[in-house]
Amino acid sequence: MANLITADPHILGGKPIIQGTRISVDFILELFAAGVSREEILTDYPHLTSEAISACLTFAAPV
Repeated sequence: MANLITADPHILGGKPIIQGTRISVDFILELFAAGVSREEILTDYPHLTSEAISACLTFAAPV
């Protein structure tokens, strides 16, 4: 999961995002909180990978 999460002050005000997208870690967490499954996220956002979603979860709650 090398460096899949990044932050750039010029993209979404510097919020952590999935590298190469404008999808924030917060957005992915909100989807999970609303009951959306990993499979649904991957279907709705086909440019994302399961690894990127895992990186969001790890970023939000590091082990």
